[in-house]
Amino acid sequence: MDPVSVGLLAALAGGAGGEVGRQAWAGLSALVRRPFHRDGDGQIPAASSSGEVELVRLTEDPADQGRAQALSTVLAVRAALDEDFRSGLAAWQERARLVRTGDGTVTNTVSGGVQHGPVVQGRDFTNLTFTNPPASPDRPDPPAAGPAGPGPSNDPNGRCR
Repeated sequence: MDPVSVGLLAALAGGAGGEVGRQAWAGLSALVRRPFHRDGDGQIPAASSSGEVELVRLTEDPADQGRAQALSTVLAVRAALDEDFRSGLAAWQERARLVRTGDGTVTNTVSGGVQHGPVVQGRDFTNLTFTNPPASPDRPDPPAAGPAGPGPSNDPNGRCR
């Protein structure tokens, strides 16, 4: 199982992601507060944290990367020791990936002359469709319309009348 992203934990603890982020954080909090699943001997694994202390500490200072790392580590250890927790954490991680936390920087640059065709800037696009083909760069622009009224015109043979 992949460890929980430190950036994701810090962002969610700090309130990123709006209502969806708040729900994700509440889901993780509920998961951490569930009791340990006992091992084959009926014992709770010794010398392991449930993660509740680390969760509270990160909530107090979401910008502290050390606290986020401590929570990530405790979650990984608990997942290794408790199969039920591991499956719950995996399900939580799958849902939490949908939260927009700002975790992942995007820089968009368009340069180098004339661009032909659509330009889309942003992050995480899916199912985009462009129905109009881009204009050909070697196709000349149509001539501008001249003033209305009588004047010379070209006949089909190219002679001026």
